[in-house]
Amino acid sequence: MSAAPRAARRVPAHAVAGLAILIGAESLLFAGFDPVRTFFTPIAWTGYILLADGAVFSLTGRSQLTTNGAEFFRCAVLSIPIWLVFEAYNVRLKNWAYVGLPDALPLRLLGYGWSFATILPALFETSDLLLALTRPRPRPSPAAGRDAEGASPGTQVASFTFGGLCLALPLLVPPFIAPYLFGLVWIGFVFLLAPVSASLGRWSPFADSGHGGRARLVSLLVGGLACGLLWEFWNYWAGARWIYTFPMFQDRKIFEMPLAGFLGFPPFAVECFLMYDLLAAAWGGGWGRPGRA
Repeated sequence: MSAAPRAARRVPAHAVAGLAILIGAESLLFAGFDPVRTFFTPIAWTGYILLADGAVFSLTGRSQLTTNGAEFFRCAVLSIPIWLVFEAYNVRLKNWAYVGLPDALPLRLLGYGWSFATILPALFETSDLLLALTRPRPRPSPAAGRDAEGASPGTQVASFTFGGLCLALPLLVPPFIAPYLFGLVWIGFVFLLAPVSASLGRWSPFADSGHGGRARLVSLLVGGLACGLLWEFWNYWAGARWIYTFPMFQDRKIFEMPLAGFLGFPPFAVECFLMYDLLAAAWGGGWGRPGRA
């Protein structure tokens, strides 16, 4: 589907709603309105996602919500179990903890689920927005399955092996060492899944095929860092928030995050895209791919 003519583009209603949510949430937060203060993180990210998607539509004439809403909602749903993979690692590594959560279990579960459901859409919408800003007229991508500029088989095997070791090592070392190794998790899934995706003809850093090729990689890396800054900024003011407990770099922080921790956000965006895209292969979909009837 080609992009809509520039004259036909407009600011969609959901972008206006997203901006209103952000302004309203910020106002109520600093006014001390407790329900908003407690659920500020998922509220703010909901507003941001709607605003970013609307901005993409205004720039290109299409967006994930307007072109393939079903894929957007699949992504939001699968964002929860994908993030829980990292929460499972944190049970052992204890790099962060949540404070200020509601006492009532249903409200706590609502906060968890709503917050986790915004993670992947936020990353991917930011990537789309960066692509729209830097390349407003999309070019056709190589056909799915075409491995342009792909890595050699030996490189892919080495990457898969290295990624597996990165993910296994934090679980195998003694507990007092494990908290220092969470960085391996932030890169492990990239190296593990990139060759798998390339072999299946999906988007991969190893192959300039589909989803905008190398431009998608750059937009994910930059978008991951941008989202990281927003996560930490909004988290800092929220009533229910996370704090970092890993045993280093605690003397130099931006908001709650030790400065060095921001290095994890760019590869985190890439591994999330790889994880979701491989799951989406089961129904022939994927973020940014045309919707199916």
